[in-house]
Amino acid sequence: MKQVYLTHPYKLSYYTWTVAALCKVSEPYGGKTGKKMAYQKVNADQRAPGHSQYLDNDELQATALDLEWDMEKELEEPGFDQFQIESAENQNLENSETVDLNLDSIHPATSPKGRFQRLQEESDFAPRYTRSIPRSDHCNFNRLLKILCTAIILLIFGILIGYYAHKNCPLNATSSGTLDHQLYQDILKTIQAEEIKMTFRNLIQLYKSEDDTDISKSIKTQWTSLGLEDVQFVNYSVLLDLPGPSPSSVTLSRSGQCFHPNGQSCSEEARTHSSQDLLYSYAAYSAKGSLEAEVIDVSYGNADDLKRIKNMRNVTNQIALLKLGKLPLLYKLSLLEKAGFGGVLLYIDPCDLPKTANPTYDSFMVSLNPGGDPSTPGYPSVAGSFRQNRPNLTSLLVQPISAALVAKLISPLEGGTKNSVCSPLELPHHEKRIVNMQIQTVTKLKTLTNVVGYLKGLTSPDRYIIVGSRHHTAPSYSGQEWASSTAIITAFIQALMLRVKTGWRPDRSIAFCSWGGTVFGNIGSYEWGEDFKKVLQRNVVAYVSLHSPITGNSTLYSVASPSLQQLVAEKINFNCFRRGQCPETNVSSVQMQGDADYFINHLGVPTVQFAYEDIKALQAPSFLSEALFPKGVMKIEEMDPLFKLHETITKLSGEVILQITNEPVLPFSALDIALEVQNSLKGDQPNTHHLLALASRLRESAELFQSDEMRPANDPKERLPIRVRMLNDILQDMEKNFLVHQVPPGFYRNILYHLDKKRSQFSILLEAWEHCKSLASNETFQEALSKVLHSINSAQVYFKEGLDVFNSVLVGKN
Repeated sequence: MKQVYLTHPYKLSYYTWTVAALCKVSEPYGGKTGKKMAYQKVNADQRAPGHSQYLDNDELQATALDLEWDMEKELEEPGFDQFQIESAENQNLENSETVDLNLDSIHPATSPKGRFQRLQEESDFAPRYTRSIPRSDHCNFNRLLKILCTAIILLIFGILIGYYAHKNCPLNATSSGTLDHQLYQDILKTIQAEEIKMTFRNLIQLYKSEDDTDISKSIKTQWTSLGLEDVQFVNYSVLLDLPGPSPSSVTLSRSGQCFHPNGQSCSEEARTHSSQDLLYSYAAYSAKGSLEAEVIDVSYGNADDLKRIKNMRNVTNQIALLKLGKLPLLYKLSLLEKAGFGGVLLYIDPCDLPKTANPTYDSFMVSLNPGGDPSTPGYPSVAGSFRQNRPNLTSLLVQPISAALVAKLISPLEGGTKNSVCSPLELPHHEKRIVNMQIQTVTKLKTLTNVVGYLKGLTSPDRYIIVGSRHHTAPSYSGQEWASSTAIITAFIQALMLRVKTGWRPDRSIAFCSWGGTVFGNIGSYEWGEDFKKVLQRNVVAYVSLHSPITGNSTLYSVASPSLQQLVAEKINFNCFRRGQCPETNVSSVQMQGDADYFINHLGVPTVQFAYEDIKALQAPSFLSEALFPKGVMKIEEMDPLFKLHETITKLSGEVILQITNEPVLPFSALDIALEVQNSLKGDQPNTHHLLALASRLRESAELFQSDEMRPANDPKERLPIRVRMLNDILQDMEKNFLVHQVPPGFYRNILYHLDKKRSQFSILLEAWEHCKSLASNETFQEALSKVLHSINSAQVYFKEGLDVFNSVLVGKN
C-alpha cells in the first residue's frame, strides 16, 4: 500500500485533514523524527450501503473546497514556510497531478460524511519533509505560546459566535424533519377526553339553528382563539332540496288508510308528536308529485332480482319495494329507472341491523345527489356561474319508509322474529298491493359555509395535508356525529398549536376544513374542491377524514388507500400494544360515506379514516350507512360516556397527520398498490389473464422503485433536496393512474376501492360481469376490462418513467 504525503494545500482535495495532523507533523525540537500521519480516500464502491453515487460526488466536492481553504490558512502559520513532503518512493511529485492509490485493503470508517477514513499512526514511519531549525529554544517556546494563545482565543470566539447565533435564530426556523417519535407523543399527550367532551356539549347547544351560520361562527372563533392561521369562511350559494310544508304520505288504496313514512297514522295528533322527524323522512332530489300503482317487492334490487321480476310481470310505472344495502343506492335506482318503474318505497330490513338496534319505527333520509351543487355540475357555484334547471336528479318518486310501515303492507306472519331467528320482510308475490304515494319537497338556493383554517409548513408550504370534518346543516338530521367530528378536529388543532407556539412548525402545510352541506351530497367539499381544483390536483398530499368517528363502541375500523394501509396498520398496532390489547388489525380500501368522496374520486388523493363501529354493523350488508337517521337515534354519550373512544380516534388520526406532514419522504407504499391490483384480479371473471400479466410487470416496477428509490426515507445522507422532491411528487400522484372516467352510478371512479370487505375484485368488473350474464352481449364487460387494463398500464409506465427520471438526474450529476 502506497503512502500519501502532503505536497501542497491544493493537492488535498479528496483527503481528510484534522487539527491532530498539524500537532503531529514533527517533534518540536531539533528536527527529530516525527510520526507519520497518512490519509487515504475511501473507494466509492466501498461506501456504506444505500449511498447514492451522485450524492457522494456532491459531498466530496463540497468537502474538498472546505479542506483546501482550511489547509491554505493553516499552512501559512509560522514554521510552515518551508513545509515540504516527499513520497515514500522518493519520486519527484512536483509535476504530478494525481497520486496512484491502492485502495483494496481500505475499509470506510464511520464519519460525518461516511465517505473517508484516516489511517492509524505507524510507529516505524520516518518523516520525509524538512524545515528550518529553530534558532533557539526561547524562539520555539514563544512560537508555541503564540499558537496556544491564538487557538484559545479562536475557541472562545467560536463559542461566542455559536451562542449568539443560536440565541438570535428564531425557533420556528428549525425544520421538523428531525423530529422523532417522542416529539409526536409530546404533541398528542395533551389531547384529553374531558376537553373533547366539553367541546362536544357546547356544539350540541348550537343545534337549534335553522342553518349552519351559528355553528360555523362558533367553529371559526374557537379555531382562531387556538392560534390557527387564516381561518376563513368559504361560502357557496347552492341548490338544496328541502322538506315541503307537510310530510309525505303513503295511502293503502283498498282500505283508504293513510300513513306517514314512520308507519304512524296521518292523524293530526301523530303529526304534532314528531313533526320535524316526519318532515325530514324524505329522499333529497327525488321526483315530486303523486303516483298510484302496484307495489312490487324487488328485494335488494340487483340485476338478478330485476331479471327475475321482469320475467314474472310488467313493471312499467309500478312502485318498487326496495331494501337498502349491498349495493350503492344510486346504482340500484338507475336499474329500476331503466327497467321502467315509476316509484320506490325504500326501507331497511331489521334483520340486516345489529340486535341492539331497533329501527322499526324510525324514519330516515337519503340523498340522491352524487356530489356537489346539482345546478352547477362539475364547476363551482360562484357568482356568475350558469345554473342548470335540475330540481330532481331522477325520474323516480323515492320515499324512505320504516319497517313498521312495510309490515302494514304485508301479512303480519310474513316477517318478524321466529324462535329468535329473524325472518326478512317479504311481500307475498301472489297478493296485489296498490298504494298511493305523495312526495312534497321544495328546492331553493341557500348559502352553505365551509370553515377553512391553515397551518403553513416550514420547508414545503405548497404541499397540503387536508383534515376534514363536518358541521350541522339540516335541522333534525345528521344525528350527533357531526359534533363528534368537529370536537375531534378541534382537539387536535389545540394540541398542535400548543407546540407551534413554542416555535415548532410542520414541514408541510395542513388545511383544516369543516364542511357544510354534507347530508345533501357532500356539497361543501365538492364546491370547494371544484373551486380550487387546479391547485389541489398539484399540491394535495393526503386527506384525513373525520366524517363519522363514532358509530359504535365495539371495534376500531379504518379505511385507507392501499398506499397508506401499511402506515395505518403500524399506528393501530403500536397504540393497541401500548394499551395491552391488540385485536386483529381492521384496515381495508372500501367505499365510504362522507366528504372524502371528492378527493378520492376526482383528485386521486391517498385517504385515511378511523372510526369506532359496532362489530355487528360491519357484518351487515354494506351501504346501510347511506341512511341518515334523526338526532334521537344515535346518542354519542351513551356509546362513549367517558369520551375515551373520541380521544383514541383523535390521537390515531393525529399521529398519521404528523407523520405524513413531517417525514422527509412521504410514508406511502408503491408496492402495496401493485399487490392490491393483483389481489383485485382474483376471481372467476374470464379474459383476465392478460391483465394478470400486466399486473405482474407493475409489481416488478413497483418493487424496483421502492427498493432503489426509497432509500432517502431510510438514509438521511441520500436526501438530496431535488431528489426528495421528485420522489414525493411521484408518491403523491400514484393513485391518479386508477381514476376512470365512466363508472356505474354510486361506484367509485378510483377503482382501487372495493364495494365492501366481502368483495375484493375490481368493482367495475364485478358489475359488468353481472350485467353481462343477463344479456347476450359481453360488450359491457369488455369495456370494463379495457378500463382496468389502461389503469394498470398507466401505473406501470408511471413507475418506469419515474425510475428513468432519477437515472437522468444521476447522469446529470455525474
